[in-house]
Amino acid sequence: MNHKKDFDHLKNVWHQWRNESARPIRDLYKEYIALGNKAAKLNGFRTLDDLWLFPWETPDFKHQILELWNQIEPYYKKLHAYVRLRLRKYYGERMPKDGTIPAHILGNMWAQSWSNIFDLVAPYPGKSLDVTETLKEQNYTALEMFKLSEQFFTDLGLKPMPELFWSKSMITKPKDRKVVCHASAWDFYNRKDFRIKMCTSITMQELITIHHEMGHIQYYLQYKDQPITFREGANPGFHEAVGDLLALSVSTPEHLTKIRLLAEDSICDEKLTLNYQMHMALDKIAFLPFAYLMDAYRWDLFSGKVSLVRMNEHWWWYRLQFQGISPPNKRSEEDFDAGAKYHIPASVEYIRYFVSFIIQFQFHKALCEIAQPDVPLYRCDIDGSVESGKRLAEMLALGSSVKWPTAMKLITGSEKMSAAPLIEYFQPLFDYIDEQLCNETIGWNFDRNQ
Repeated sequence: MNHKKDFDHLKNVWHQWRNESARPIRDLYKEYIALGNKAAKLNGFRTLDDLWLFPWETPDFKHQILELWNQIEPYYKKLHAYVRLRLRKYYGERMPKDGTIPAHILGNMWAQSWSNIFDLVAPYPGKSLDVTETLKEQNYTALEMFKLSEQFFTDLGLKPMPELFWSKSMITKPKDRKVVCHASAWDFYNRKDFRIKMCTSITMQELITIHHEMGHIQYYLQYKDQPITFREGANPGFHEAVGDLLALSVSTPEHLTKIRLLAEDSICDEKLTLNYQMHMALDKIAFLPFAYLMDAYRWDLFSGKVSLVRMNEHWWWYRLQFQGISPPNKRSEEDFDAGAKYHIPASVEYIRYFVSFIIQFQFHKALCEIAQPDVPLYRCDIDGSVESGKRLAEMLALGSSVKWPTAMKLITGSEKMSAAPLIEYFQPLFDYIDEQLCNETIGWNFDRNQ
């Protein structure tokens, strides 16, 4: 799915994955909902969705999330229209007439990230910020990439990685045993043992991932002296937001030039900047409706708002309504397409990712107003700003000892989540997209009963 472009081959893979992974668990998922609601009632909640929302400690949380989506939706629809325009040039008449995009041609099994079709939609083909080859030419090792990341934190006045981190972390793939290579950060809750598990390869993406995972470790280090109950993020979205916040600086042309991975003349290359923003948008903005509907769908099932006999219809109603994507073949209530995404059968809440993608830009803007107030948000690199680091550390050290709006206000000056900084960050890209969408219909039409 990541690299193939053959329409029919992708359609077959998409279909078979859902037949094998999701169809067989449809009835089991109904049982899971019944048991989950029973457990919720035993714990004093009406239904499972109320139990899931409890950690947010926000009575109008669903309303706040919907308001955020309403802020983002016009911009998502523009990105959708631009990508659809480019895909129509590639696939021609195979594109639906209703303005939707087939779910199987977006470079991802779940159409949650579109960055794998960047080559089809790049504003300027051949212009790339990827410094993978430079990392290899400069003979970077995994350890050197981790040390480079640590320097980013210490230059902000934040804490260095402790000794045990360096002796206990797994930063390369072992040769003597099988391991799960998915990158993750670990807190062993003894105030001194924090580790990253990662099979590092020498690529730019891995360099970004290292900064992200080390962001989690920095959060652990900052709140380690809190009572154990409060050693977690201020809300379920804060941890992911902190990791991604740092990546927003690290991946700028300015920062890559500073650490000698990119030529200095790249900083002023507007074509390269637009390509970079497009690549980011295919990950960040394309993801938001999916992240929202993953839990909005389950809230509806848990609460009884939607009958379980219409589970698949409701899934596709939300996929069409929010994402503007359509299934490549006819679906029925024998299918359970939501179950093809790991987080559904594994009972992993997903709205935290929606929140993290919003608030990371709020955090970025707040720190940039300290570090580089006169620099456009998309060019800001907070590296070296001890004042920014101090503001961030004050918030991180609280863990979950205060309600998240209080922690949010400490760093941003506001208790409210807002998509305005995200929109500001991508404004150059949307100026470009607006120019490209002359005579192109924005949005899509569809029949709920199709």
